[in-house]
Amino acid sequence: MDKKTTVVLKKGEGRTIKSGGAWIFDNEIATIEGTFKNGSLVFVEDFDGYPMGCGYINQNSKIRVRMLSRKPEQTVDEHFIYMRMKSAWEYRKRVMLHEQDLRCCRVVFGEADFLPGMTIDRYEDVLVAEALTLGVEQALIDCADGVQKRLKRVMIEQLLKVLREDGVSIRAVYERNDAKERQKEGLTREKGLFWVDEAGFLEDVSDARRLQLDEQFDPHIEITENGVRYLVDVKDGQKTGFFLDQKYNRLAMQRICRGMEHLKVLDCFTHMGTFALNCGLAGADDVTGLDISGFAVQQATENAKRNGLSETVHFREANVLEELPRLLAQGESYDVVILDPPAFTKSREATKNAIKGYREINIKGLKLVRDGGYFATCSCSHFMTQELLAKTVKEAAKAAHKRLRQIEFRTQACDHPILWSSASNTPESYYLKFLIFQVVDEK
Repeated sequence: MDKKTTVVLKKGEGRTIKSGGAWIFDNEIATIEGTFKNGSLVFVEDFDGYPMGCGYINQNSKIRVRMLSRKPEQTVDEHFIYMRMKSAWEYRKRVMLHEQDLRCCRVVFGEADFLPGMTIDRYEDVLVAEALTLGVEQALIDCADGVQKRLKRVMIEQLLKVLREDGVSIRAVYERNDAKERQKEGLTREKGLFWVDEAGFLEDVSDARRLQLDEQFDPHIEITENGVRYLVDVKDGQKTGFFLDQKYNRLAMQRICRGMEHLKVLDCFTHMGTFALNCGLAGADDVTGLDISGFAVQQATENAKRNGLSETVHFREANVLEELPRLLAQGESYDVVILDPPAFTKSREATKNAIKGYREINIKGLKLVRDGGYFATCSCSHFMTQELLAKTVKEAAKAAHKRLRQIEFRTQACDHPILWSSASNTPESYYLKFLIFQVVDEK
């Protein structure tokens, strides 16, 4: 990579990357020396010429530069991407609890794997890739054969190479580039298939052939997580098809429920029935899952049937905020209540209203927990910090006249690593907060 374009920081700026972060914001830049296209690779220097590393740039984004390397001498080429992918895969092999967990896990988690803008999940023999930034789509990378390729393609090719070397067979790579975040980068939203040939390499095909392959591809893939079987739709399911980040939090609830007699469970915002099915597998006698989406309820019901749990685990369509007061008015109570709501805020400005929403849902959920029962609650919003969530749950417990005994605090599964920095709260990778309590009535 020739040193053609250099981004120079203002004096006193660049605090985020200096403390271990991965982003440079628009208001931190003094000048840009050289010509460039949005999405291309650039070098970064401090105000005094001190080299800071390299990344890719997009002037359409407030996050102006996303760093690929902090080493000023680093060449970002095909081998560099291969080593990043190998490191990501070896990390998962080391930290996942069981070898089976590698068959459905997040293999690449953007900034936390030092590959900003790219997410890749594995579902058995299919990879699902989500490219969120212009740089991933447009940056040109030097390859060993003397040609340049787009960063996205090099990432996918090098991950396939790493997996082939480890004996992992992948038959297809499906792109889920339909997230709204892409529009902020000036990108279109789209979905489609990269076909992999019998030798495990990406197959170059015409647009017409790709459409034909898309029609032939069955996007429904059966996975097993914590002993529970699910049918994942990688084409039309949420995100990349499944919420892998709650893997070990679901296992924690399975542990809580195991061995308890006559156990009654309420799983709110159940989606594909994941927490409910883990509780059912652990032996809960009566499990109800609620979700506002009729399609999600249908999927969850099919998953219960797939696991032989149709007699004990049931799902119904309901607005959780309206259903919980109705259940309380009917005199219902539960041994375990689980709240896994969607992000109530996706911006800092909306956090105040989101706190009210989290407080309300936790008050209603806590009131349904029997004395001595268990309560799990979480937030998947970057902006609902650990401290804010704890404060909100504490206020909810006071309003519901319940005492909470914390069992554990958890975050996202370890295949979604959290990149620490001495900056405020590592927004690049830390978002999921999960609390499990035993509940004791104040009276």
